[in-house]
Amino acid sequence: MIQESYYAKTAYGASETPQQERSTERSWIMRFAKARLPWGNPDDVCPVSFVEDYSPNDLRHQEQIKRERNDQIARGTYCSSPYELIDFHMTDDHERFRYALLPVSSQFWIHLYSIGRFIFWFLLFIMSATSLLILITTDEDRIETAYYLLKFSSIALGVPLISWTVGKLVIHKLPNLWIKPSRGPIWELNRRTGLVTVFDYKNNGEYKKNGTIGELTAPFYEFDAYIATSPDSQGMPMNVLYLAHRYRNIMINFGALLCPGPETQPACALWDFIQNYMDVSRPLPDLPQYEEYRHLDPTTAEYDRLTGRNPRFWIDMDDATFKQVVKEMHQRVASIDTFQRPNLMAGYVTYVD
Repeated sequence: MIQESYYAKTAYGASETPQQERSTERSWIMRFAKARLPWGNPDDVCPVSFVEDYSPNDLRHQEQIKRERNDQIARGTYCSSPYELIDFHMTDDHERFRYALLPVSSQFWIHLYSIGRFIFWFLLFIMSATSLLILITTDEDRIETAYYLLKFSSIALGVPLISWTVGKLVIHKLPNLWIKPSRGPIWELNRRTGLVTVFDYKNNGEYKKNGTIGELTAPFYEFDAYIATSPDSQGMPMNVLYLAHRYRNIMINFGALLCPGPETQPACALWDFIQNYMDVSRPLPDLPQYEEYRHLDPTTAEYDRLTGRNPRFWIDMDDATFKQVVKEMHQRVASIDTFQRPNLMAGYVTYVD
């Protein structure tokens, strides 16, 4: 039973979904959607990056930073960093998952660093293998051939290496150049209220000039998940998860949160994660980033008390165990059975599309 003293009356519980109106005709959805995903019976899975990005070492490092900050505050010696005052409009805790994008200027330096690094190592591997093959099979002067290969490789590798170096320098040494506040949040999933919010920066197709942000809000159970498929530049099918409101033109593209890919399983895993996160009849997903908040969510706190869960399960995990957990999550995502499940929401609403 939903604990109304903490959760709002609109909070989502899978066993307490209300009957709803007949869905409206939405041909605009089918223009981009490959398949509507079924509601219900979610596995305890998530995109693997949700686990990989929060290693126990990272958690321990953050714990140490917080401990030192609290000690300094207690002694009256704490000086806040100017970056602590920046509102990045991102929250991921026991109450809400609010997402925002860094401004284009910040993304530029991040992409310069990450893409430069990737291209450098990719080209280095390809060119090393190719050069070795050429030197083994050539009948020409190997010293002269090696000279021209080295010269060509230096030019080809120079650009990504410079990009990697400059990006790394800015990110690690010149934070004033890239750490900037975002314009505002894009969307929010609120576990405590059961509401989904899309933040609207346009008014009738025009960007608002007075700085105000509109909010399009509806209960979570009024949304359906779709996988949209579109080709990339090489013609490969790329899949991305959408949430689309059943009665209004409210839609969330999760492509910025989870990069589109050729497989559908990661998008399905994200849909399972979202259902588990929003369902207050279930504990929070047992992921590293939520460990410090579990005692603050009543359903999760009660579950942990009954099961005797170690409150430091993730933070005290050793590296070998963490690698095994990540490996197991890869396997569970790969074997997800989303498309074989019945759509339990069909018991509460009649679909017309």
